[in-house]
Amino acid sequence: MGVKLREARVLVTGGAGFLGRHVVEQLEAAGCRQLIAPRLAEYDLTRDADVARLFASHPVDVVLHLAAEVGGIGFNLANPGSIFYRNVMMNTLVMEHAHRTGVAKFVGVGSVCAYPEHARVPFREDELWDGYPEPTNGPYGLAKKMMLVQGQAYRAQYGFDAIHLLMMNLYGPGDHFDAERSHVVPALIRRLLEATAAGAEEITVWGDGRATREFLYVADAARGILLAAERYDDARPVNLGAGFEVSVRELATLIAELTGFRGRLVFDASKPSGQQRRSADVSRAREAFGFEAGISLREGLSRTIDWYVRTGLAGAAR
Repeated sequence: MGVKLREARVLVTGGAGFLGRHVVEQLEAAGCRQLIAPRLAEYDLTRDADVARLFASHPVDVVLHLAAEVGGIGFNLANPGSIFYRNVMMNTLVMEHAHRTGVAKFVGVGSVCAYPEHARVPFREDELWDGYPEPTNGPYGLAKKMMLVQGQAYRAQYGFDAIHLLMMNLYGPGDHFDAERSHVVPALIRRLLEATAAGAEEITVWGDGRATREFLYVADAARGILLAAERYDDARPVNLGAGFEVSVRELATLIAELTGFRGRLVFDASKPSGQQRRSADVSRAREAFGFEAGISLREGLSRTIDWYVRTGLAGAAR
């Protein structure tokens, strides 16, 4: 079912988060004036009463469900139970109340973490169920996977137009740079800027550096979500990515260059690297709703570093 976001009443969960802020910004730029992005202080999406109150207070046509409990490898290892519980509850309750209140379109934002640990590269959506996710993010990946199952079940039983997007690793301005929750890109940017300022001779990076990732610039991701909301209506999940693979060693070397770090990069193979390879087949998104990433990794990293320095966060971290 096609929707025109400019004319729709749109709910963005997680609208104050990293990805959510970019989605809200692009919706506003597109002329969407009936937009709600509730904060956690107002509505706890893991509580049925709060979700019911949200939908009762704000009738909407479209739900872009971005809210999630998420972090890097360290955060995932320390909080597997709460990560699983909070994500399952948020996803389940938001979709259920969207269905009950007659929402016309539900966009569930899933994760590359749902793919099997040993999935063939590039990841193809039809092979999503061929194994268990990489254990350090298994609870998160499986919680996201259950949202896909729920959407497909609601489509089959109720004719509910729920779609599911599998996001590759995101990065960009507004990312989480705090030590506990940051993913690899912001963590490396912060540490390399600090090392450069301190004149450090070396920094240590977790893992052996051989693990690969696919990084999608956050503004590209937001654009892909809005395209899918308007143009995609299918039970099959869709990868949203940039279509390239880069090793952590290559990534760290590039960020060192862009931050001016002249020291050595030391890779600690005793620390976990997470999934060994990640890269997606992005042909379905291109063919189904015309999405292709537009920002190169070098350009995206440069913009992210500039934002971090310009906002003063780099100085605050030091």
